Amino acid sequence: MTLLELKYLTPEHLGALLELDQVCFGGLWTLEAYQRELDSPNSDLIGLVNPFAPNSLLGVGCLWAILEEAHITILAVHPQSQRQGFGQALLYGLLSVAEQRNLERATLEVRVSNHAAIALYQKFGFKTAGRRKGYYKDTGEDALILWHNGLAQPEFPQILSDWEHQIHTHLVRLGWELQIDLSVYSADPPLTKQ
Repeated sequence: MTLLELKYLTPEHLGALLELDQVCFGGLWTLEAYQRELDSPNSDLIGLVNPFAPNSLLGVGCLWAILEEAHITILAVHPQSQRQGFGQALLYGLLSVAEQRNLERATLEVRVSNHAAIALYQKFGFKTAGRRKGYYKDTGEDALILWHNGLAQPEFPQILSDWEHQIHTHLVRLGWELQIDLSVYSADPPLTKQ
């Protein structure tokens, strides 16, 4: 088994973040932008890290907490690590963080041509809420707006637990042992990183 950690990213991961960003997005965000995400109390930046190679990053996810909404801004897996379930682990992580923050719903934009990502989001309960014409400036491609309105439902913690079990089972079959360390919030509102 190869150990894999799903955890909050820190400034020590900035170099790996920039490398992953370049490979996945062609340089979407700068070093300063990622530093702002790390510093912001309204932003959560998580990643999949091999603890024996901490400067390598297999995947990243980011959300902004805006009022009672989790706006997922980034979810990316290194191209050499795709199709192993890492995207599921990251999305599970982001929704877990949103639930810890007591957010009620989640939203994101995704390229209309990104069928694999759309299928992943739908598997996790996201529904299409609209379309943004020409949203992606590099190609002029439209974006689908996806929403998940069930984060505040009483059954959502059990749904998260079921997803976690499924993800663990899948990754173990592929030779990965997933360790999750995403509990850094205090229970007393307002939620802050400890």
